[in-house]
Amino acid sequence: MTADSGNGVTGDDVVVARPRRTAWMGIALGVALLAVFTVVAVLLRGSDSGAIFHLSDQIAMVFVGLLLGLACASFGTPKVRADSRGIDVRNVGTTRHFDWDQVLSVSFPDGASFARLELPDDEYYPLLAVQAVDRHRAVTAVRGLRRLHRNAWED
Repeated sequence: MTADSGNGVTGDDVVVARPRRTAWMGIALGVALLAVFTVVAVLLRGSDSGAIFHLSDQIAMVFVGLLLGLACASFGTPKVRADSRGIDVRNVGTTRHFDWDQVLSVSFPDGASFARLELPDDEYYPLLAVQAVDRHRAVTAVRGLRRLHRNAWED
C-alpha cells in the first residue's frame, strides 16, 4: 500500500487528497480575523463611543475572533482517502465511508467547485477535499479515484 503526503498524488493502492488553496486561504482569513478582533478589543477600552467597555468585553471580543478564526481554518480539514475496499470522505464536520459497490461513479461536473460521488437514487456526496482551485492536484485525485472505482467494479 502506498500513501502520500496528502497532496492528491496517487499511489498504487491508495489515493489521498486534501484541499491546498482553500486550506491556505482559511488559515490566512482565520489569522486576519483574530488579529482584527484583537485590535478592536484593545481599542474598545479607550474609545469615546459613549458605551462603557470592561475587561470582560475585551476578552469576549478576542474569544469571538478566535472562534471565527477557527471556523475559517476548519475549511482546510477535508480529506479523502480511498483504497481498493472503499473511500473515506471527511468533509467539514462529517466523516463517511463508502464501499465501492455503493458508488456509481466519481464525477467533477463542469463549473462545479468540487468533485462528488454519484450514489444510487440520484443522490450524490460532495468531496470537499478535491477542489477545482487545486487544478492539477484535483485532476490527479479524480483520476486516481476513478481508477480505484473501476478496478473495484471489475473484481
